[in-house]
Amino acid sequence: MTQAATAYATARTEAEQHGNIGEQAIAQAHLALTYAFANPDRADREITLAEQLLAGLDQRATTLTAQIAALARDAGAPGPAVDDRAALLRTEITTAGITAAALLLELALALHHTVRGDAAAVRNDIARLDELTRSGDYAYYTDIAHSLAGLALASASPARCGGLGSRTRRLPCH
Repeated sequence: MTQAATAYATARTEAEQHGNIGEQAIAQAHLALTYAFANPDRADREITLAEQLLAGLDQRATTLTAQIAALARDAGAPGPAVDDRAALLRTEITTAGITAAALLLELALALHHTVRGDAAAVRNDIARLDELTRSGDYAYYTDIAHSLAGLALASASPARCGGLGSRTRRLPCH
């Protein structure tokens, strides 16, 4: 996660140096998402900056990424607020047809439900990820969800995510 954060911060800085606000917003939204999974306290300021950069831009996928980052930052919050926000985002994502955002949303929900200790909800999140990745594309998202939840994969995965488990908020599902 540290490498990803460094890469996104570098990309944002380069975009800023070239005066490309759109690329800057994209890099910042992904930086916010990275910190939402790894360091929710840091994610707050990164999400705020992403929202500022997105103001006035028409970047639907990037806006969704920033919203998903905010959802992941709030993982484990009590009550239905996170799930309610996720339901609204799922509708928007489905309408827009942005598969990458759908995957990120389900991954953020897997984190949320893991932190809450809701094993049944985590299994449902993983089932939705399985459905979204049944073509084989993005199959590593399912692997990441299993890793976040501390669950074994049903079968060997062809995807390789070096060093994932040691740098994310990894909490066992109860």
